[in-house]
Amino acid sequence: MLEFHALHKAFDERQVLRGLTFTVRPGELFGFCGANGAGKTTAMRIALGVLQADRGEVRLNGKTVDAASRARIGYMPEERGLYAKMTPRDQLVHFAVLSGVDRTTARRRAEEWMERLKVVAGPKDALEKLSLGNQQKVQLIASLIHEPDVLVLDEPFSGLDPVAVDAMADALVDFSRRGVPVVFSSHQLDLVERLCDRVGIVRDGALVAEGTVGELRDGAGRGPLEVELSDASADWTDGLNRIDGVEVLQTEGRTVLLRVDDDVPAGRILAVAQAAGEIEHFGRRRPALSDIFRESVGG
Repeated sequence: MLEFHALHKAFDERQVLRGLTFTVRPGELFGFCGANGAGKTTAMRIALGVLQADRGEVRLNGKTVDAASRARIGYMPEERGLYAKMTPRDQLVHFAVLSGVDRTTARRRAEEWMERLKVVAGPKDALEKLSLGNQQKVQLIASLIHEPDVLVLDEPFSGLDPVAVDAMADALVDFSRRGVPVVFSSHQLDLVERLCDRVGIVRDGALVAEGTVGELRDGAGRGPLEVELSDASADWTDGLNRIDGVEVLQTEGRTVLLRVDDDVPAGRILAVAQAAGEIEHFGRRRPALSDIFRESVGG
């Protein structure tokens, strides 16, 4: 279990972390979301010892993270952290050996992971010759080739095509199934929503929302009313506009989204819809994670 406990961090007069606290449980994929500058990367760097917290601590299995336990954390920074002139295979073996893996095993794992993630590289190609997407794959492999006890990944899906995203996502799911806590930051909220067991949203260095996607949706309140009709005239919503407390928010083809005051009976809207055409769908639209994110971060 990985715990970020009451982390505070300031750079000069700027307070970046303000008591940030959350826990990543064994076997859990935790999505760490926030706007640029919210403090995500700073928190991750503190966990890896790159930065020191002003107050608070990071714990692994109940104990404060130290140099020995950090060696069992697989870390993928957002910026490139590899050697441009080395071949991908050579440096993957190098990083694995530094983490205590014997060279024969390191070579085998490097080949297996490069095949699994479909890294396109010639046997003598230096890393700098690879596409940015392939470099990103190599960077992920470097973080997990030693089979760490924890994975901390900063924007691991950035710059990848959909096929590569799926392959990388499958790799992270496999690690979580082994009981490894996995925390990753990402701006690809549809991917976070699909993959993660729990999500934390940070704003101005503090967690402002946390839970499963379902819990976050429930806490967001009722979404807009969604009505889909077939065989309706284009102006059928004129009847809705005549109901006090109902506002047409958006029209998407045959679907209309409505803001409805709590005291407006659903039956009144239903009657207008039934008179206008055949009802395909009538119900509340559950907010997407992107909607919850915008509400949480204030825009």
